[in-house]
Amino acid sequence: MNNDWKDRLGVVFSTSSDFKYNNPDEQKTNTLPPQQQKLHVYFNKRNRKGKVVTLIDGFIGNSNDLKSLEKLLKTKCGTGGSSKEGQIIIQGNCVDKIKSILDNEGYKVK
Repeated sequence: MNNDWKDRLGVVFSTSSDFKYNNPDEQKTNTLPPQQQKLHVYFNKRNRKGKVVTLIDGFIGNSNDLKSLEKLLKTKCGTGGSSKEGQIIIQGNCVDKIKSILDNEGYKVK
């Protein structure tokens, strides 16, 4: 039995030894194959203190697949970045490079 306290956030007390807390925030999203993904790639510098970043929006899937795509783009571009909520942020203006990488991986890019 997994007894990690992080899994029980929001539960005050349970007397049942078989109690399993269901987290409603966890949504198991199936990741669409790359051919069905429609990603938008653009650069932005608003609210970033003048720093330019490349944004990739529109990813539909779970967070593990999003992180693996983020890692692939960061290593191929040689820059840092992050990802959350279906959006990948790559440091610098790498729009053309990212579009070609995503095309080679089979994604539809706008």
